[in-house]
Amino acid sequence: MNYKYFLFLIVFSIISFSIRAQISVGDVLSEIDYSAPKEYEIGGITISGIKYLDNNVLIMLSGLSIGDKIHVPGERISKAIHNLWDQGLFENIKVTASKIQGDIIFLNIDLQERPRLSKFSVFGLKKAEIDNLREEIKLTSGDVVTDNLLIRTTNIIKKHYTDKGYLDIQVNITQKQDTAKANNVILNINVEKNDKVKIYHINIYGNKHLTAEKIKTTFKETKEKGTIKLFYDIDSLIIIIVKNTLHLKYNNLIEEARDYISENLKLRIFKSSKFIEEDYNEDKINLIKKYNELGFRDAKIISDSIYRNEDSTINININIEEGRKYYFRNITWVGNTKYTSDELNAILKIKKGNIYNWEVLNSNLNFNINEDDVSSLYMNDGYLFFSANPVEVLVENDSIDLEIRIHEGKQAIVNKVTIKGNTKTNDHVIIRELRTKPGQLFSRSDIIRSTRELAQLRYFDPESINPLVNPNPVDGTVDIEYEVEETSADQIELSGGWGYGRIIGTLGVSFNNFSTKNFFKKGAWRPIPSGDGQKLSIRVQSYGKGYISYSASFTEPWLGGKKPNAFSVSYYHSLYSNGLNRSDPNRQSFVINGLSFGLGKRLTWPDDFFQIYQGINLQRYDLKNYQKIFSFGSGTGYYNNFSYNIVFSRPSLDAVIYPRYGSNISLSLEATPPYSLFSEKDYSTLDDYEKYKWIEYHKWKFNTSIFTKIQGNLVLMTRAKFGFLGYYNPDIGVTPFERYYLGGDGLSGYNNMDGREIIGMRGYGNETLTPVYYKDRNYGGTIFCKYTLELRYPLSLNPNATIYGLGFFEAGNDWIGFDNFNPFDVYRSAGCGIRIFLPMFGILGLDWGYGFDRVPGIPSANLGHFHFSINQSID
Repeated sequence: MNYKYFLFLIVFSIISFSIRAQISVGDVLSEIDYSAPKEYEIGGITISGIKYLDNNVLIMLSGLSIGDKIHVPGERISKAIHNLWDQGLFENIKVTASKIQGDIIFLNIDLQERPRLSKFSVFGLKKAEIDNLREEIKLTSGDVVTDNLLIRTTNIIKKHYTDKGYLDIQVNITQKQDTAKANNVILNINVEKNDKVKIYHINIYGNKHLTAEKIKTTFKETKEKGTIKLFYDIDSLIIIIVKNTLHLKYNNLIEEARDYISENLKLRIFKSSKFIEEDYNEDKINLIKKYNELGFRDAKIISDSIYRNEDSTINININIEEGRKYYFRNITWVGNTKYTSDELNAILKIKKGNIYNWEVLNSNLNFNINEDDVSSLYMNDGYLFFSANPVEVLVENDSIDLEIRIHEGKQAIVNKVTIKGNTKTNDHVIIRELRTKPGQLFSRSDIIRSTRELAQLRYFDPESINPLVNPNPVDGTVDIEYEVEETSADQIELSGGWGYGRIIGTLGVSFNNFSTKNFFKKGAWRPIPSGDGQKLSIRVQSYGKGYISYSASFTEPWLGGKKPNAFSVSYYHSLYSNGLNRSDPNRQSFVINGLSFGLGKRLTWPDDFFQIYQGINLQRYDLKNYQKIFSFGSGTGYYNNFSYNIVFSRPSLDAVIYPRYGSNISLSLEATPPYSLFSEKDYSTLDDYEKYKWIEYHKWKFNTSIFTKIQGNLVLMTRAKFGFLGYYNPDIGVTPFERYYLGGDGLSGYNNMDGREIIGMRGYGNETLTPVYYKDRNYGGTIFCKYTLELRYPLSLNPNATIYGLGFFEAGNDWIGFDNFNPFDVYRSAGCGIRIFLPMFGILGLDWGYGFDRVPGIPSANLGHFHFSINQSID
């Protein structure tokens, strides 16, 4: 019976396969005896039923050839059928013997082609959704329409929308014969999204040490539907409050009130309550991680279930088993010879009695963002093959003893350092930025620093820079390859703005990866010679005949090619006038010509993040009948500003466009020679022109910005700025040039004709926080301070369109002198904004800010302002 049953299953399976595959073997001529297979020689093969495929190709695909010896019936026929079926081109295949002459057989293969796709249409969605869906399903004209194609298309559409919370989506695909093309069909894809399925309630059971609300906060994506029921069942709440108050049960009172609020006031602003299974599974992992961080290493989800409500929302039930809370007790080290156990414990930062947190242990042992871990201690000294394996050797009650087993290995030497992916930037430009050199000891900190330096170049996508470490344990060496992805570094500025009652146009270009070496080389202009890391900038600004300004600058970051000495030179020219011809006696004009030279250098002390910049600035003001800006002098004459500038800075940001951690600190001094101290003139009796003809001052500035990663890509930026303008000779006082003007968007160019420094402060009108600005425009501040707190979150980190939103608080003020200076007497503002970085245009910024403090004499200065910038900071 078992044998018969087994034989029946085999026969049934064969029959089922034949029906499912729609394959039939036709009747051969009546003289073929199926009970006694006979060998034949194939005398000919014909194809029937095919109009659009090549017969010879099909015969070749079948595996049969004229002259072959086959058995009929036999495996060769079955195999030929399967070979053709595997092509996925046919709905039905039939093999028949058209003629038999002795031992010669003539075969005919009858095929029924599957239809091909002519075109398809999607119904039930908006045009933008259809366009996105077309990119997902990737159907093209000429595709063979198979069951697999239809099922795959349906599944892609369903997944696309279930990932967005449309769990009840329905997809129906119908075929329609295309009358214009034979054997072609049109697919009509009907999509009915229905409403998103939202989560009404998440029920937590078994929790004792964490409240249900605390547990729900660990879910990053799975959130309950927002509800506001202010007075729902309020009478019961009042009774509970009175009862607990009379019995002095304040803990119960707080708990009951908290439960009422959490149940009836669920605000959902930034996160939707849609259900996505993949996100839900990830959030369950996050829940267990949270328990593990609190010492509950045995915590687990016993069960969870999802069920529908009548309003098509869903509820989620989660049963938790928290387990016992554990603590670290004894930690011993095994295998360490390089460092003592006390030294390793100091780095590990875990003491007896600390809550058992495996994440903290692993972070301090293997890797944390500050490189303050045991693994970094070893790997920064060449121990690439180092490993540390913590093992629980004893669990007693709520205490755990650990043994950390160390394999130090031997120090590794860097063998080869290569670059991959740079299509425009020359290798030497990249290699000179790397801290990892062949022949040196391997150092993980050098790799991290090299990655940071490459990101600072702005030639590559910082998110794609990938150092690949390939160790060679046999000879104790390591090869390092840096994968980079080129991105556009050149920028163009084309903008129009409104200032001083006029439309101001600006055109500028910056070639940030320029090459003078290839300037005259044939074929290097694509569209400009590039690849050597030099920077060339040209800028023109004007609002008509009354104002034109142009400038040009060039920077060589590695002067001489061997050391990072950045040499820069720039020239600028500005002309302000009343628009009359030069020969007109009533013409008023004001011309500025400037030339500057600078040399920057990287330092190795106090650490190798420090930099120093020194520059010489030569500037000349030429006035003719121009008293609009200056209240001193006759409005005609020359004023000379020759200054020396020195800047100490320490930039340690991990990225340029969207830094997540690090800082940027700078202290600068700009000073002119103290001409009056070497002159025998009595400056107290000189007129204004003689006093200020040779401008003298010393100008100090301090700026610090610190970036802190809060969670994921959420970053807090804190910044403080200070500036002071001093003098040498009390008979001259503070120069009217180079003063500080505070408030607004901080845009400069057309409005800094007297060398004024425009400092933006959002929420207030342009320059409205400058002392007595609207009473006398010739005054600017000599001392200022400004503080900023800014919370940033990226919407896109694509190097071709980096976008992030921000919210800010700012405070600052500007004073004429130290007499009334108070760093805590400040104007305050808050607001939000967005930044968009486009490689071609730089950073575009738009902020809205509201000032909390009224400005004396300017009622509208703080009533909310929009601030716009292009490739210039407004914070």
